[in-house]
Amino acid sequence: MFSSLSRPRALALCAVPVVALFAVAGLAPLPFSIAQPGTTADVLGKDKGREVITVSGVPVRETEGQLRMTTILATGPSEDIDLGEVADAWFRTDRAVLPRESVYPSGKSDKEIEERNLGQMKESQDAASLAALGYLKLDPKKVTVQLHLADVGGPSAGLLFSLGIVDKIDGDGDGGDLTGGRTVAGTGTITPDGKVGAVGGVSLKTQAAARDGATVFLVPKDECSQAQAALPKGLRLVPVTALSDAVSSLRALEQGQDSKVPSC
Repeated sequence: MFSSLSRPRALALCAVPVVALFAVAGLAPLPFSIAQPGTTADVLGKDKGREVITVSGVPVRETEGQLRMTTILATGPSEDIDLGEVADAWFRTDRAVLPRESVYPSGKSDKEIEERNLGQMKESQDAASLAALGYLKLDPKKVTVQLHLADVGGPSAGLLFSLGIVDKIDGDGDGGDLTGGRTVAGTGTITPDGKVGAVGGVSLKTQAAARDGATVFLVPKDECSQAQAALPKGLRLVPVTALSDAVSSLRALEQGQDSKVPSC
């Protein structure tokens, strides 16, 4: 077929289907989500006019400083992502390309995923309350904790909720603030007995934390290496495995005992 064509023309003709293939690939949706730093919220403050943490049954103290839970913002479960968007995000430190199934469960509608995330948040809040009250040796039948944070789903704020409850009730245990007046951020799931679990997206969450003024970031110990990737200047990482670790580290920072504070 190509015997009567010159070599340049033959090569050009062969290139047509290849170019067409790349063009189709560039426009075809890919099974990825693109994530970026999301919002943060101070659990010691208010959200839409309501206190994030309300405690009754014991005296509650006024607090200074902030404890900011962090989030990532990912493209939606039904949103199409093309090759150009993936390529752009791949080379940016403020973006992450993630397999869609690692962000959202497969086979679920957007509404089902939203309901699942809100359910996880409720479970996280319940676990955070039990963990904090257990740490403080308070009876959950006599002390009531209500947590309110709108438009946020998933379990990753558990650690910060627990710390907020501890700070509101007990502070640093010696009359001061657990934060030492700083803006502290972090992430991590929590179990009712106070164990901290990994969450994912920590390198993006550190960027959100630094953007919103944090100087200390509490990170699940198993995710230290991810948190160190693209770590913003001036943000100190503190690894934790349990609520008690986080409280001890914050107390040490507040008292100027840096040598007692672990690092990644």
